Amino acid sequence: MRDEERTEAGARAPVPRPGGTPKAVGVVWALLGLNTLGSAGAKTVVAIPRSLIQMATMGALVAAFALALALNPRLRIRPSAFVFLLTLLLVPSLIGSVQQEAAYGALFRCARLALFVGTLWLLSRWWDGSLTFVRHHVRMYFAVLVLVAAGLAVSPGTAMPEYYGGRLVGALWPLTPPQIGQYAAVVIGLAVLLLLGRRTTGAGAAVVIVPSFVLLAMTHTRTATLGVLIGLVLAIGSLFLTSGAARRFFAWAVFCATVAAVVFSSALRAWFLRGQSQENFANLTGRAKVWDALLAEPRTLGERVFGTGLGDKSFDGLPIDNSWLAVYDEQGLLGVTLVAAMVLVLGGVALLRPPSLPRACAIFLIGYCGISSYTEVGLGDASAYLLHLALAASLLAAPAAAPTLPTYDIPRRRGPLRARR
Repeated sequence: MRDEERTEAGARAPVPRPGGTPKAVGVVWALLGLNTLGSAGAKTVVAIPRSLIQMATMGALVAAFALALALNPRLRIRPSAFVFLLTLLLVPSLIGSVQQEAAYGALFRCARLALFVGTLWLLSRWWDGSLTFVRHHVRMYFAVLVLVAAGLAVSPGTAMPEYYGGRLVGALWPLTPPQIGQYAAVVIGLAVLLLLGRRTTGAGAAVVIVPSFVLLAMTHTRTATLGVLIGLVLAIGSLFLTSGAARRFFAWAVFCATVAAVVFSSALRAWFLRGQSQENFANLTGRAKVWDALLAEPRTLGERVFGTGLGDKSFDGLPIDNSWLAVYDEQGLLGVTLVAAMVLVLGGVALLRPPSLPRACAIFLIGYCGISSYTEVGLGDASAYLLHLALAASLLAAPAAAPTLPTYDIPRRRGPLRARR
């Protein structure tokens, strides 16, 4: 294996460490992804008790932490501003949760977040700016999409129920349309970037991108669609000046988008509206009313600063569907400040890095999470969005310097004067 590779963007790929990343690290990453799938969603073909699903997801998190600890028994970690800020987020989460009258559920969520953050610290040892974790990420969420497609083939009626407006849901595991749309969008974006960076073949990328795009269209998820488009524009734009493949792809994408907008304008508008009226679309399917009520709720000084504790991301029984307002409700202004600092730190580091494929992948993930945070929750708790940002942090980590062997000055033996002459 060559010690370094030169990408089309002109940047040198990081030198792999001696020994490389253990394969079991991918198992830990997959277990973290399983924990973020959640336990609430659509009705499945075979009714699975929610308690059993919660045991599976929490068991996956405990197993991920234990396996990461076994892989890193000496607790070797790398400095990471993102994980450090995420650790500080535990402070308002814990203070707000303790202030609740019935804090058992909130404290349980705090413990879950602490295990999640601890596992990320243990995995940070192998964060070196390479694409290793990107491949783990794509494989993990593509496996979830395969499970969704299997549920669609087994029971189409259950997978596209009327109570969700005919949108695709998980029929074998309870997944909502926004979740499926999120996973499909992230898989599509990362696969496209790997193809542009010549880290995968066209056939391999098509096997991943085409079915993921079909599932994304069947979910009718507008946020995920806009997120993948804007995220790819930002990521490809970061490679525009140094990569010919990125320039060609961008030109073809603009051409195809223009033709599609002209030819299929009515169909695209109908898909985007999802049968809603203009008034319902204007107030974001009722989200604006929940947001106004949440902001108008009277709060004490402690609740404004530290929040009301980790909950189920709802207000008066209605979903908040906004990461920033959910963080404000549960972790207060201090939590909002820490989450904003996490995103700004990742964005600032990405801007300072030279153009490369890992940097482009990180920019895509940061842009996607930023767009999705407006109508989705998850930036303040253990979720897939935090896992996306953790992947971006691993891509922006500086490559570890190769260890240098110590040198010693060996004194020369002085021989007889006649020999020296």
